[in-house]
Amino acid sequence: MQTDNRIRVVVVGGGTAGWMTAAALAALVPGAAHVHLVESAEIGIVGVGEATLPHLRAFVTRLGIDEAAFMAATQATFKLGIEFRDFGAIGDRYIHPFGTYGRPLGGVGFHHYWLRRNEGAAAAPIGEYSTGVVAAAARRFVRPGADTDDIAHAFGYAYQFDATRFAPFLRAHAEARGAERSEGRVVEVIRDPAGGDVTGIVLDDGRRIDGDLFVDCSGFRALLIDGAMGEPWEDWSHWLPCDRAVAAPCASPDGPIEPYTRATAMPAGWRWRIPLTHRVGNGYVYASAHVSDGAATDALVAAMENPPLAEPRHLRFRAGRRRRSWVGNVLSVGLASGFLEPLESTSIYLAQMAITQLIEHFPDRVVADADRDGFNALVDAEYDRIRDFLILHYHATTRDDSPFWDHVRTMAIPDSLADKMALWRRTAQVSKYSHGLFLEPSWVAVYLGQGIVPAGWDPRADLPDAAALDRALATLRDGIAGAVAAMPDHKAYLGRAA
Repeated sequence: MQTDNRIRVVVVGGGTAGWMTAAALAALVPGAAHVHLVESAEIGIVGVGEATLPHLRAFVTRLGIDEAAFMAATQATFKLGIEFRDFGAIGDRYIHPFGTYGRPLGGVGFHHYWLRRNEGAAAAPIGEYSTGVVAAAARRFVRPGADTDDIAHAFGYAYQFDATRFAPFLRAHAEARGAERSEGRVVEVIRDPAGGDVTGIVLDDGRRIDGDLFVDCSGFRALLIDGAMGEPWEDWSHWLPCDRAVAAPCASPDGPIEPYTRATAMPAGWRWRIPLTHRVGNGYVYASAHVSDGAATDALVAAMENPPLAEPRHLRFRAGRRRRSWVGNVLSVGLASGFLEPLESTSIYLAQMAITQLIEHFPDRVVADADRDGFNALVDAEYDRIRDFLILHYHATTRDDSPFWDHVRTMAIPDSLADKMALWRRTAQVSKYSHGLFLEPSWVAVYLGQGIVPAGWDPRADLPDAAALDRALATLRDGIAGAVAAMPDHKAYLGRAA
């Protein structure tokens, strides 16, 4: 007879998604759930070095993890945004910051005033009105203060870290809070013949582990959500054609450590550079229809500033998501749920988002349709919005110098993105939604950074006197420059924060 009233949650798969799930459930719903994670040392993790979004800070804080301990364990650096090179056109460069541009006035976004003055060349580049952009370009960093009304603190930050170290760090945190771990490979999934729910899994040594709720963190293998439940995959490769990556670390160069991730467009995709404290992560995300694995590897190695520290690793994937991420009593997190290439560092965020929604919709022993449907609706909306944002980086280009870029420039795009782009081109308005990732400043960064300048702006931006507006812009720009000049060098700050 079961006397423990907690829901038995079985997490299948370790790695980042699995141990994030286990750590969050053990810390945040300890009275409601008993967490049992199953992983196999025979199965490696996909992580090849990670750049993250500011949301991970909230996750780390919510779990009661000390930031300094987390950063030391994962060899982390700070991240103020992503620098994009050669996307809109060869030679273009811009930074997508974690923060705002200027300040709104009279309910009108700053970029409308900037567009008005930029038309007459009276404004500096819009990045000079963002503290995050200016600090990143200067390779300076300090944690922002709480007063976000002060332009000196109007930015956020994330982390760049070694993904292979993150899961072991979270494992220790989860096990200290009661999570149980079993080593083994799943060889059978037991389902209830009447309702179809999963009731247990069998490991290669014959052990059976029963549960009430199963979280599939088995990566692209999707042992439960696909293998057992047969949930279909929505393929988005016609919009996001990159389907492979090759990755390799190299030694850090002498000199400063950039507080940003770099994405450089390549003839058949793009190349990442992620600076950590002990090395630099490099990778080439590419479309196999346009370049061979060997040629992609050669191009990556040739572009690296130092020789590889390990043999390049090759990964295969396809963009898309499950039609439903929660089916019956099986919920998928991470790559089992969906995959969107790492162009905007969304992989860990999407796992974190699903975990957060699981906690918000945490079920009783019998899963309610309302919990499952609410979870699926929110997860689907987030994937769809991020998909559109990623497509924008490819489609908003004048490049026709290679078959890959000619294809993404001219391809049909989702109606949802076409509508967003049409609204921006006409009025400089960004389609708004109250929750989710990549709000107005992010879209403004990519639109303007990749050369999509709207035909007009909010007419209320014409109300201020031009001379007064120019003085305000100059004061804002000077204030940001002064605040950044007072910040320490990023590398020096890392040494001080250790």
